[in-house]
Amino acid sequence: MAKQIIHTDKAPKAIGTYSQAVKVGSTVYLSGQIPLVPETMELAQGDMKVQVRRVFDNLKAVAEAAGGSLADVVKLNVFLTDLAHFPLVNEVMAEYFAQPYPARAAVQVAALPKGVAVEMDGVMELE
Repeated sequence: MAKQIIHTDKAPKAIGTYSQAVKVGSTVYLSGQIPLVPETMELAQGDMKVQVRRVFDNLKAVAEAAGGSLADVVKLNVFLTDLAHFPLVNEVMAEYFAQPYPARAAVQVAALPKGVAVEMDGVMELE
């Protein structure tokens, strides 16, 4: 199967050697998003809730560029530098997702790009 590279100006440009997303067949692999503001490529300013919302907004933009929505996400990976933020991620996630929720992992990591506290990636399945 041919792969299609997904790109949108509504999400941050890649800060490394990767694509925002890659579509193979009906599956879309969403690259990790951090709380970068697409228009400025600067980190979103504000508390952790603002940071988590920015990440979901970035994922949403890439999902839409791929022809889907966050409702099509079947697997979400959440990387946090402090798992104490896990309840907040759940709270904000409920603003972006409805049941049935995607499968998900939440992992505490030592560090993330640009010193951020949260990064998420995912897999979408389009009908």
